[in-house]
Amino acid sequence: MKAVQFRIARPTNKLGEVVKFYQEALGLQILGKFEDHLGYDGVMLGMPDKTYHLEFTQHIDEAPLPKPTKENLLVFYYDRPDEYEKANARIQKIGVVPVEPENPYWIDKSKTYEDPDGWRIILYNGVYNP
Repeated sequence: MKAVQFRIARPTNKLGEVVKFYQEALGLQILGKFEDHLGYDGVMLGMPDKTYHLEFTQHIDEAPLPKPTKENLLVFYYDRPDEYEKANARIQKIGVVPVEPENPYWIDKSKTYEDPDGWRIILYNGVYNP
């Protein structure tokens, strides 16, 4: 079975901040959004091809949320070193600084950052080859 789209969804209590972060830091585009859908607001963000995207939702009552661990990772792979460098410059330009990864595997291959909720993002210099 081949899926034609892939979405990762997670809740936040900082919807505006999180959306701004993923737009400015990673260049993701708003693909869709909704307001007050049975008490939830949400925004879908994605890459230009729209095959893979993220969805962030927020309940109007700002429900308590679990804290992310340092191993909850969203990894972006860059197959060109110049694109990897541009991505790191872009995220650092808005004042986000790299953090030490929990897993030493990532140290020499990538940079780790945290979004406004503390969820970790890795920018990886290369592609994954299983």
